[in-house]
Amino acid sequence: MGRYTGPKDKKSRAARTKLFLKGERDLSPKGALTRRPYPPGMHGAKHQRAKSEFGAQLLEKQKVKWVYGVLERQFKRYVNEAQRHRGLTALVLAQMLEKRLDNVVYRLGFAPSRSAARQLVGHGHITVNGKKVSTPSYSVRSLENVGIREQSRSKRVFSELPVRLKKYTPPSWLALDREDAEGKIIGEPSLEEAGIPANMQKIIEFYSR
Repeated sequence: MGRYTGPKDKKSRAARTKLFLKGERDLSPKGALTRRPYPPGMHGAKHQRAKSEFGAQLLEKQKVKWVYGVLERQFKRYVNEAQRHRGLTALVLAQMLEKRLDNVVYRLGFAPSRSAARQLVGHGHITVNGKKVSTPSYSVRSLENVGIREQSRSKRVFSELPVRLKKYTPPSWLALDREDAEGKIIGEPSLEEAGIPANMQKIIEFYSR
């Protein structure tokens, strides 16, 4: 199955929680769950049956895939790799997802949402250590400089970036140079900072069946 390209609001409503697929819009009165706080579909407002344990685990997995915009095969690889590391598997998995280039671009404030950040990376606007990287899943390593390609800085998509960055504070595991619009990883993200709206342990249990 290919990447979902339909209305993002449907995903938040299906998950029954704000996934911030549209950035700050999810916090506004126009947010999907504010306007329609029930699952999508003809009978979404009426039929809300309790989920089985399998169904609950499946939904938690789907939430994380929707948040980070990854497909099943890729997500399963993340889980398998996280299980091979020492430490809390749920935390390792969250850190791997947070260090994706598209997510780092979003967390640095260069884009209003992860999907917008993924598009910036895919269109070749983002550099790592001065070299263009167009792979959203690229895993950013500690102290690697993530910035905006010089030829792209005059693009309209970045016209409001200086104003946005002045008001923006990145998470503590990232350092942001607002003047040069560059940033780097200086620590490890915690589960709290990742703020993933899902039960990560249920996801580990889903893949351990």
